[in-house]
Amino acid sequence: MFPAKASLKLKFGFGAGLLGLVALMAAGMTVFGSDKLSARINATLAAERRIDRYAVLSTQISSFIVVAAEAIQSGLPPEARASRLNNLSDNIRNTFARIRSDLETAVEEARALGIDEQSRRATQSIGIARMEALFESSRNGFLADTTNREKLVGFIDTFSIGFDPLLNAVITDEVRARDKIIASVAELRRSLTSMAMAISVVTLLLLVSFYLLLIRPQFRRLDQLQAAARQIGQGDFTVTLPDNQHDEIGRLFGETNRMTHALATRKDEVDQEWAKLNDTISERTEALHQANASLAKIDEDRRRFFADISHELRTPLTVILMETQLGLKGTQNAKTSFETIQNRALRLNRRIDDLLRIARSESGQLALESEPFDLTEIVNQALSDTNAELCNANLEVSHSPQSTMQVIGDKNWIRQVLTGLIQNAIRHARSGGRLSISCEAHESCACVSIADNGPGIAPAAQAKIFERFQQGDSSAKSEGFGIGLALAKWVVDQQNGTISIKSPLSDDDKLGDAPGTKVTVCIPLAQD
Repeated sequence: MFPAKASLKLKFGFGAGLLGLVALMAAGMTVFGSDKLSARINATLAAERRIDRYAVLSTQISSFIVVAAEAIQSGLPPEARASRLNNLSDNIRNTFARIRSDLETAVEEARALGIDEQSRRATQSIGIARMEALFESSRNGFLADTTNREKLVGFIDTFSIGFDPLLNAVITDEVRARDKIIASVAELRRSLTSMAMAISVVTLLLLVSFYLLLIRPQFRRLDQLQAAARQIGQGDFTVTLPDNQHDEIGRLFGETNRMTHALATRKDEVDQEWAKLNDTISERTEALHQANASLAKIDEDRRRFFADISHELRTPLTVILMETQLGLKGTQNAKTSFETIQNRALRLNRRIDDLLRIARSESGQLALESEPFDLTEIVNQALSDTNAELCNANLEVSHSPQSTMQVIGDKNWIRQVLTGLIQNAIRHARSGGRLSISCEAHESCACVSIADNGPGIAPAAQAKIFERFQQGDSSAKSEGFGIGLALAKWVVDQQNGTISIKSPLSDDDKLGDAPGTKVTVCIPLAQD
């Protein structure tokens, strides 16, 4: 039916075109038949209306004759006869007007039916005109100024004898035309039915032909392609599909054959590369084990270094403390110097304790103390620890001393946390020139807030600021290792406290024009 090299697009396009042509023929036949059938039905209805008009006219004429006869029998004068017949006369004239209008419409509609139908309609118009003329002449004669009964009866008889044949002829012609239209409707229905049957047979033959000659063979080829895809999916690349046809599916068969050949070749290469990769993984795994062992040893050495250096530094500091205590018992002039030595030695001793605590925390051996202490005193110590740095940074510190706030926790670590927060403010917000430290006691905890007039912290960075090795975005970020806030959060959390950051500050909390940052540390209150 089609050339061997014809594409499926051409084949299916040709089939769709034929089916579309048949559909257009069916649609055209439907429209044509509907139009013709509608015209005949309308003509039939118009004929029925005209017949009804004639029936109404017949009834009105009969009433006119009866009323006229009664008037003659009663010997009424012309004025009385006219009074009785005026309404009937008007109704008859209106009926004649409607009949003339219907006939004019029928004559216009009959143009499409030929000259014979137009002539028949014109003949009906002549008959109607004659009936109307007969009615008017008989009415005028009946209403004439005469009382001659025989003459009046003669008018009525003449009217009755002349009018009935004209009316019957018009009605008979209209009925014959209606019956003819009804017969043509039946003939049209038979013709349309025959045409519909013929189109249905042609459509059925076309569908069967396209299914058997075009669609079913393509389904078989698609089944072959599906089986080949299933075979490829199972890892079997020994697939050979027939590619003797040059349409779309034939080209797909050819591409599938080339793909399976390439997959088979690639599978062999992958198997070889996989074997090499397993060997490489084994070598890298062994190297990783060795690297982990080396890192573990380095970490152990580092912790031992911190512990050793703390121990080595504690011994000379102990001697210094002893000597200063002896010196305090000496002359009054040396007392101030010895007190200074003692304070510095105590501060250095605390630093060494902090260093030892960090070493223990990273080794998992850190044990925090839990005892009551005065948070206000710890705040003052943190300020004392950072006094020199605050002076060097030219930071104006606003701090209102509070009454004693007894909390429970590890005072040394809380002091280290507060000291670290002040140092962070010095590093990142020294350009703001101002620092505020406030203490508040709540129902269950006491809070210390450290606010600055710095550039603030971006919202995206606030979520990660408490992670180890995370720093802010300021120019001072390189001055630390990024573990201060992470360690501070760990310490506060271990003591059932909270630490939070707010940036930028509200207008009520701001210390200047900069966005600012406020860090708040809350520690549980000691129970009485």
